[in-house]
Amino acid sequence: MRLALPVRPLLLTLLAAFFPAVHAAPSATAPTPITLDQAMANPDWIGTPVEAAWWGWNGQIYYKQKRLASPLRDTVQIAGASAKLNSGKQVEDSQLANLDGPNMVYNRAGTRAILLRNSDLFERDLKSGALTQITRGVFGISDPQYSNDGNAVQYRSGNDWFSWSRAERLSAPVALLRAVKDPDAKPDADSQRDLQLRLIVNLARQKEDRDTSRDRRQEERRADATRAPAPIYLGDKVTISGSALSPDGRWLLFVTQDKSADKGKVGKLARYVTETGYPEIDDERTRVGRNMPIAQTLHLADLRTGTVREIAFDSLPGIATDPLAALRVEQKLPALKGNRPVTVDAQRDGIAWTDDGSKVAVLVRAIDNKDRWISTVDLANGTLVPAHRISDVAWVNRRADEFGWLPDNATLWYLSEESGYAHLYTKTGAAPARALTHGNWEVSNVEWSRDGKHAYFVCNPQAPGTYEVCATTAKDGGEREVTSLKGVENFGLSPDNSKLLVRYSSSYVPPQLATISVAGGKANVLTDTRSDAFKARNWIMPQLVQVPSTHGAAPIWAKLYRPAQLEAGKQYPVVMFAHGAGYLQNVTERYPVYFREQMFHNLLVEQGFIVLDVDYRASLGYGSAWRTAIYRQMGHPELEDFVDGANWLAATQQGDIKNVGIYGGSYGGFMSLMALMRAPEVFKSGAALRPVTDWTTYNHEYTANILNTPELDPQAYKTSSPIEYADKLTGNLLIAHGMIDDNVFYQDSVRLSQRLIELKKDKWEMASYPMERHGFVQPEAWYDEYRRIDELFQRTLK
Repeated sequence: MRLALPVRPLLLTLLAAFFPAVHAAPSATAPTPITLDQAMANPDWIGTPVEAAWWGWNGQIYYKQKRLASPLRDTVQIAGASAKLNSGKQVEDSQLANLDGPNMVYNRAGTRAILLRNSDLFERDLKSGALTQITRGVFGISDPQYSNDGNAVQYRSGNDWFSWSRAERLSAPVALLRAVKDPDAKPDADSQRDLQLRLIVNLARQKEDRDTSRDRRQEERRADATRAPAPIYLGDKVTISGSALSPDGRWLLFVTQDKSADKGKVGKLARYVTETGYPEIDDERTRVGRNMPIAQTLHLADLRTGTVREIAFDSLPGIATDPLAALRVEQKLPALKGNRPVTVDAQRDGIAWTDDGSKVAVLVRAIDNKDRWISTVDLANGTLVPAHRISDVAWVNRRADEFGWLPDNATLWYLSEESGYAHLYTKTGAAPARALTHGNWEVSNVEWSRDGKHAYFVCNPQAPGTYEVCATTAKDGGEREVTSLKGVENFGLSPDNSKLLVRYSSSYVPPQLATISVAGGKANVLTDTRSDAFKARNWIMPQLVQVPSTHGAAPIWAKLYRPAQLEAGKQYPVVMFAHGAGYLQNVTERYPVYFREQMFHNLLVEQGFIVLDVDYRASLGYGSAWRTAIYRQMGHPELEDFVDGANWLAATQQGDIKNVGIYGGSYGGFMSLMALMRAPEVFKSGAALRPVTDWTTYNHEYTANILNTPELDPQAYKTSSPIEYADKLTGNLLIAHGMIDDNVFYQDSVRLSQRLIELKKDKWEMASYPMERHGFVQPEAWYDEYRRIDELFQRTLK
């Protein structure tokens, strides 16, 4: 299907009439000229930003920062929440051994905390500051937690669980999972074996001795409290995907999957520029539909009795109803029999116990990703008790998977998009769930106060791209904005729960730190890591604008880069930018992921262009309807939004509709191809950087959400893949791709190039970068790529 997209005077008039006010006025200060070489230089010249930041036990603050002209990171210490700007001091190597780390786990009383640093486990006494090392050099420690009485620290090493007793200073195993056959298990019934044991006395005697020894070992283990528990043998046909120990030490919930499941054909990636001088081949990911996620099984072990039972998923509402049944019929594929396969992500907070170990909740996701359930477990009977279900005909949002328990050990909290936007809910027992937050905005990164009375979270109620920390109460709900920083990235509660450490940014300020009281008020800014050279520059402040949609969608938010004053009577050639990742938000008041591109947009305005950076449909931050508009039709609703943006520029910003270009990388590269190939009457030129050209070649986790699988939904892939529209290309195209891209394979661009050659297309070119992956690293490659983009637009749009 082709879009009919002519520009009509009436449409331009309507767009001008309904144009909403811009979110920020143009800067009155003349911008400092920027060169392409400077914009694409090593970003150290800007000043290295604050990376991970965290509270220390005594209110001190730490953060990570990259060294200039080095890949190394340093730890910087700030004296406290009231410290002066840029008063931090680099932590010396000799001091690192006594440092706290991020993601500390506090006990319920707030008197002790566990920290994991350099793969070793420590406990900090928050009254005295004493630091006790629990492990040294133990393999793969993760998931530390306090026991229900607070007297022990529990942790996982590999698939085994241990408990460290503070009183005994002893670390002992609690549960040992083994995906092998039980060496002491009685053999299955076998008539030939029975015959041998009946006829051969020596064989019977040996078996009797073995059985006697086995029984004695088991008796000794049961009678000796100093012995480690017996391993739990699961057989050799499964792998262990994850586990979670109850804080009371009685129960272990764990997840397995079939070891023999097909993992799909692995792709190959060639590297031609190597230290050895010879080409080298690496294994890479499989493609969509070729490595279906492996169905998982949930088990409950009673560690007191050693019994293990499988927990069935039958009680989950809708588990046996196939939402893709019609597509299976259409493709003459067998109907799904029994329950839909599911996964439980036990490695990433998919299981949550109450502090006392009396209750547990599990997040279960259908492999087709059209249902997500949160269920509790009836521990006595080993059954699931559904608590919440969210379904989506397209796909359920993984970014709204946060859940857990309040300190009352009875109230479950979770995020859900059921209202159309991600909001915070609580549920106690069989009572109906309560929505604590409401509105056409999103909740993320929830952190509860230690008493469970207050929740803090990142929110955007003012505008989709304006992010603050908000707070609500478990009792009354509602929301209040704690900060007024506009570009909050993330935050952390202080150990005493009285303050927030906030990492924030703005359009030309990379992430920095500030502190603020949980009650609100004025934030105390702690860092400004920008270089003097960068701070001295005047930049074009992007205007956050709302472009009216002519297709019934909500207003399309975009960043507009233009001169402060438009020259009367002049028409400005247009460049449009398409961000990558699809589900990403670039039209915010934060420092952009695309900071180089932002400087490039300043350069384009210097050169006489106007630039529009569009949060097209599928972008993050605008609710589920915006996110799923692309289901089974990637590149179609988004293109409508870009065309509306081009028409709006012509109607309101003196944009030259006859000279419109577009560029972007990854998903943005895909969109640039779709624009040139499906709307050639609007888009004259474009640069597709590391583009997906055929969605059948991309990964399963991302693509199957939106297009199902190629076997099940071939039309969705045909509709959504630029290579299918290559014959419609009439404009000027630049393709640029890193040859060792392990995300979107270089093969995507090579195949499209061959297609364009066969179609005898003549206004296209391709640039290959032998040492670059998906995200370029070297300044020389960045410069070369953007030099080509700049020359393309200069040559074809002016």
